[in-house]
Amino acid sequence: MKKILFVASEGVPFIKTGGLADVVGSLPKYFDKKEYDVRVVIPKYACMDRSFLPNLKFLCHFYVNLNWRRQYVGIFESEYHGVHFYFVDNEFYFAGESPYNNIYEDVEKFAYFSKAVLASLPYIDFAPDIIHCNDWQTGLIPVFLHTVFGDDNFYAGIKTVFTIHNLQFQGRWRIQEIMDITGLPAHIFNAYELESYGEANYLKGGVVYADYITTVSPTYANEITTVEGGEGLSGLMTARKDRLYGILNGIDYEEYNPQTDPYISVNYSKKDAVSGKKENKAALQKELGLPVREDAFLIGIVSRMTSQKGFDLIGCVLDELLTEMDIQLVVLGTGEEKYENMFRHFAWKYPDRVSANIYYSEDMSHKIYASCDAFLMPSLFEPCGLSQLMSLRYGTVPIVRETGGLKDTVEPYNEYESTGTGFSFANYNAHEMMNTINYAKHVFYNNKREWNKIVDRGMLKDFSWTSSAKKYQKLYDNLLGY
Repeated sequence: MKKILFVASEGVPFIKTGGLADVVGSLPKYFDKKEYDVRVVIPKYACMDRSFLPNLKFLCHFYVNLNWRRQYVGIFESEYHGVHFYFVDNEFYFAGESPYNNIYEDVEKFAYFSKAVLASLPYIDFAPDIIHCNDWQTGLIPVFLHTVFGDDNFYAGIKTVFTIHNLQFQGRWRIQEIMDITGLPAHIFNAYELESYGEANYLKGGVVYADYITTVSPTYANEITTVEGGEGLSGLMTARKDRLYGILNGIDYEEYNPQTDPYISVNYSKKDAVSGKKENKAALQKELGLPVREDAFLIGIVSRMTSQKGFDLIGCVLDELLTEMDIQLVVLGTGEEKYENMFRHFAWKYPDRVSANIYYSEDMSHKIYASCDAFLMPSLFEPCGLSQLMSLRYGTVPIVRETGGLKDTVEPYNEYESTGTGFSFANYNAHEMMNTINYAKHVFYNNKREWNKIVDRGMLKDFSWTSSAKKYQKLYDNLLGY
């Protein structure tokens, strides 16, 4: 039995701020349980979903030295969908209304978390063959493993995999303060190990010290080795390219299933997708106060509102798009204030065509995936993206920019060969995006038979975790010499 420990800063259903939580909460249950014992450890945040607290059982406590600080570590455990979860408890670090605060608190918080996870292994009686770390918050685990814990026989032979979910976030701070926080030896804060542009860099530490590095799509794995996509670390990524793998994320096909989804108005399958989506569309339009019009081209957006997601492109051309009476837009999400206000403005200006929902709701997100005709993701960069996978699952046609995982998962429509699962554009250009939206709208109105074929092909695609888990299993086996 191969033992794998996933470590991350968040995981559904306990705590979620983004796609990382979906991966950590979903992927582990898809491994072959006859061959792999996969467990997960995350922080026990005060802001966790409190409905799960009664199911958490106290396991043990101990203390860990973080340089000159001596800090309490409590370990709780629970099981969810057959996967064993551990929770690191420390109210000093994990209090607050959100998992992440300002960067100074976070760099200390996750240095503590990384060391506490390693120190907990003898106490929980679990000696993993591989520790699978996720993003900069766990970047110090491979570093601690090879330095502070390097002489302890218990940890001998443990391998590490480090997954980059978004290279833009690296956990950078002043070297002297990170040395003080971590107690790591001074000699590793150099340009070949933890130092980057005069700062200590947690993500770089993970990349340098891990046995294998993965990221969440094949195209993004190539993009981060380029100057344009490497976020200042392209040289390091190129140097480690022989240990860098792109494995596409998946989605939970049990949770995102139009045939059984409890959130949507009418359940449907591929066979009755046309009628099913029509009923859901009418129900969503009514709920959000939009005119109930079957002939409106309804576009959905479910996203964090950040510059990465291409909202500046949308802002450039939305007036032009919305002068067309046959377009409706439904937006769900929160983020940067300028984008929240931008959508509020357009909802005020075009109340019959725009519904701006500046909050996040799991049930509303499912309704949008099931009800819209098209789903817009014009990202500047996108390591993988999950929303386009969800929209394909529900027969909602994605309109995307050809970058990262969007390029890997959405096959552009070819009207001459009658192939493709969506519409895409290559350059980060607002009018190129608008032309693509107008082309999709043209097919929707003037060639409904072809549009329905695009829907069918999208719903036939398999982006479940099953295929991704097999690739991770192969990667683990290679690392362990099987």
